[in-house]
Order: sequence, then structure tokens, then C-alpha cells
Amino acid sequence: MPPSPTDGPAPKGRSRRNFAGARPVMDDVARLARVSKQTVSRVLNDHPAVRAETREAVRAAMDTLGYRPSRSARSLASGRTRMLGVISFDAARYGPASILTAINTAAQEAGYLISSIAVATADRDTVVRAAARLSAEGAEGVIAIAPQQYVRDALAEARIDKPLVVMESDLGGGTPLATADSRTGARKATEHLLALGHRTVHHIAGPMGWISADLRLAGWRETLEAAGAPVPEPLAGDWSADSGYALGRNLAELPEVTAVFASNDQMALGALRAFHEAGRPVPGEVSVVGYDDIPEAAHLLPPLTTVRTDFAELGTRALHMLLQRIDDPASPDTETVVPVELVVRRSTGPAART
Repeated sequence: MPPSPTDGPAPKGRSRRNFAGARPVMDDVARLARVSKQTVSRVLNDHPAVRAETREAVRAAMDTLGYRPSRSARSLASGRTRMLGVISFDAARYGPASILTAINTAAQEAGYLISSIAVATADRDTVVRAAARLSAEGAEGVIAIAPQQYVRDALAEARIDKPLVVMESDLGGGTPLATADSRTGARKATEHLLALGHRTVHHIAGPMGWISADLRLAGWRETLEAAGAPVPEPLAGDWSADSGYALGRNLAELPEVTAVFASNDQMALGALRAFHEAGRPVPGEVSVVGYDDIPEAAHLLPPLTTVRTDFAELGTRALHMLLQRIDDPASPDTETVVPVELVVRRSTGPAART
């Protein structure tokens, strides 16, 4: 009896078709394997209702023809695009760039592609357009890196209708959140400097309205208050080394300044230069702590004490949270907080005796 037209094995000895350079398609596989196109689709999507010998025949035909299924064809057959979207708002900085890299790596390992949109302004209409574009591209879910309060507000107003994970900003309402423990990181940095005998710690803060900057400012202030130490007026930078240098020059003129905690490593780098130029050696007269542990931190002069954030872990966790929410919209896991680590190097030392 000849094989079933829908579920039978291919005859042996069939030679490769001459496609005159054309790429083989699913119809060619079905014809060579003596099965229906629907059966080929089921084999491609690992449908359990296909007999083992039929599955083997289809795969043999694919090998013979050199057939490689397109992602779009598989998406149509399965109803899954295997594509995820990322909306980012400050992708040039070290932290967000590292997170994007980790998300892409984790997505590839899980068999997904990433479509990323970097948004220059975060008003509601811009966020809505970005989400609509990702939806039109077939994104099954979205990760939004939302480092600022107004970005969080825009996301809340946009009401994205795909599974959503937000990084840094808590939207509430059960929206999954992935973040690093910035408040604890600032506490560790400040406690380290106080433990070295410094009377207080001055703070070069990040710009107002940034979630991480606000949390680090709060952690620094709470630690000083808990220790009964004076709380100097914080100085607000803009994350750049230039701002750290300018503010560091101001601090270098104050003889009472012996310890500085900067809200990121770039501003700490600028402060190091300012103290060097002012003839105030680090850590001989002034100790400096940064935040993030950028790759260059260990190679500065002196090597920078800093708070390390595992951005790769943060991005990976966010990706896995999104996949879990796609598979199970009622998933109870709505928050993950990545711990931080104080990395002590040679930019901090005991307070000078007076």
C-alpha cells in the first residue's frame, strides 16, 4: 500500500530536485516526503500527533533539499513570533547598555530575537508609538528600561497591552519589576567611609528625577543620620565625568572634606582628577567611592573603590520574568531585586589624623 498522502514516509532513493538556484520551500519538502504541507508544518513545530517514521521522513527530505524554515513561516504555523521588544531611554550609558547586551544574550539562549527601540523623549505619545511599533512587529512581550520618574509616568499612561516587565521604576498594579538595590549600595559605600574614621561623607548625586540617583541619595542620607554624622548638602551632577570634575573642584577647596561618595563611576573619575589637580591626594587626604564598577574602575589611579551592580544578572532576570509572564500571565513573581557588592580598592583609606 502506498504511503498516506498526509502521514506517510518518503520513498527511499529520491534524488535532490533541481531548483535552478531557487530556495526550496515547504511544498517541495511535502512533495519529496509524500506527505501534506500540514504534516511538514507539524514536524517543524514538534507536534506530538506525528508518527516517528513520518517525522524522520520529513526531516530526511529537509536535509536532502537543504530546506531551512523561515522564522516568519514558523511564526504563522505556531502563532508565536519568538520576538520580544525592548524600550530603552538612555541606552548610551554603561548600565543600560550592559543590560541590553544581557537581555539579547539571554533571549538568544531562549530562542528569541530582540527588537529594541531607543526613545529620546519619554512623553506618553512617544511611548505609545514605540509600543505600537513593537506590537506591529509581532513582539510577544516588552521590557521597558525606565530610569526616570517621568518615564515611569509615561509608561503608566501608555497602558501597553502586551506582557510587560519594567526595569528600575515600579509601576504597581502587578507589573513585574526588575531592579538593583541602589539604596543598599549607597548604604554600603557610606558605611565603609564612616568605618574608616571619616567624620562625615559628602555626596555627588545623580540628576534629580532619576530613580537610582534618588535611591542612592536616600541611602546615603539615612546612613549618615543613623550614625549621628553631619549631613552635608549634596551636590547634583549629571552622570558625566565633566560634572564630577566641576563639583570635585568645589569640594577640593573645602579642607573639611575627607570622604566623597559619587553616585556613579564617571562622576567619581572627574572628582579624582579635581582632587589631584588641587594637590589633595587620594586616599591620603580624601577618600572617594564611586558606583557601578565600570570596566575602567580597576585601572584608574588610584584604582577606584565602588559599588558593583551585576547588570548582566539584572538583564537576564528581566528577560526570564518576561518569558514567565508570557507563558503564565497570572504568574505571582512580580519583583526581583539584584543585590549589589562593595568592591574595595585603593581610592579609600583611613581618615587623616588632625
